[in-house]
Amino acid sequence: MEQFRADLHCHTTCSDGSMTPAALIELALSTPLQGLCITDHDTIEAYKEAIPLAKAKGLLLGTGIEFSSQHQGKSVHILGYDISLDSQDLKDLCMWHKTRRLERNRKILEKLAKAKKPIEESDLKGTGVIGRPHIAQAMVEKGYVQSIREAFNVYIGDDKCCYDPGPAMGPLETIDVIHKAGGKAFLAHPHLITGGAWLKEVLKFPFDGIECHYSKCFPSEEKRWIKMAEKKKLLISGGSDFHGSVKPHIPLGCSWVDEKTFRSIFEKNLIE
Repeated sequence: MEQFRADLHCHTTCSDGSMTPAALIELALSTPLQGLCITDHDTIEAYKEAIPLAKAKGLLLGTGIEFSSQHQGKSVHILGYDISLDSQDLKDLCMWHKTRRLERNRKILEKLAKAKKPIEESDLKGTGVIGRPHIAQAMVEKGYVQSIREAFNVYIGDDKCCYDPGPAMGPLETIDVIHKAGGKAFLAHPHLITGGAWLKEVLKFPFDGIECHYSKCFPSEEKRWIKMAEKKKLLISGGSDFHGSVKPHIPLGCSWVDEKTFRSIFEKNLIE
């Protein structure tokens, strides 16, 4: 029997991915995946399109989202799993983040203009939540940089010359909203976090789990985080962080969890 696999971290055009929700579902069906969770940034819009197709095609679909937060001035990404898509608290937080991103985008565009790399809001192409990847794509199209990666590395990545953090919400408030939505809060891609003392502070927040399996992460790193999750009696998740052509080096399903792990996370809002 084929081994069950579920990718619990991927993005669509509703945030900063390059594939529509329907295209993502179809792609998942062409891989060894039997389960999926869409974790768009600050929005659950993808599920309107994804749910009926997943049901029709027999793909198990867990509900999810990815929120940005800040602790002591540094970014903390939090995955919300098994959330109720009808939660008003969740919808309100999504709206708050939409406004936050709009304000931040404008500040980044102001800094780019001062750096003689002018971009208009009308240049930002996207149907969902507009963020830095859309700014990076516009920079490529204008010829300011050769790639999205260069845009981040030189101009708009964290702490770069045209970066702006925008308004912030803390991890505790974010986790509280996820819990109010009936969901579970996971620390996203801890492998990318630096600063041991700061990380210890972050892990004191009431997370339900840690994303231990992550796109092309070294096995030694995964083992480290699995050990940490087990020590703290937290759930374990994993996913690719697929974005399509935005991050072409990351294929869907390159990181995944088994059925036992999948069902331990999605207990209430699993779509099947």
